[in-house]
Amino acid sequence: MITIIAIIHILVAIALILIVLLQTGRGSEIGAAFGGGSSQTLFGSSGSSKFMTKLTTAAVIIFMLTSLSLAIFYKNRESAARSVPVKTGESVPAQQQK
Repeated sequence: MITIIAIIHILVAIALILIVLLQTGRGSEIGAAFGGGSSQTLFGSSGSSKFMTKLTTAAVIIFMLTSLSLAIFYKNRESAARSVPVKTGESVPAQQQK
């Protein structure tokens, strides 16, 4: 389960980077190089920005959910490893003074 969530997390992180780089900004970013700022796009003159905003929002939500779930899984995994019963009745050797 953790492996599947970690793979989804990595894929969404890469997708989020690409989505942000493809968005048009105030200057001529990488989005303008691929035609993100022209009116001859697939989504029309303003449709691309709305679509990219929704896509970014969805990617951010998925990224945050996978981040939280990975943190919870690893916390539970670590606390389960610490709860191993310790044998009682054994004496612990004292440190020798020099």
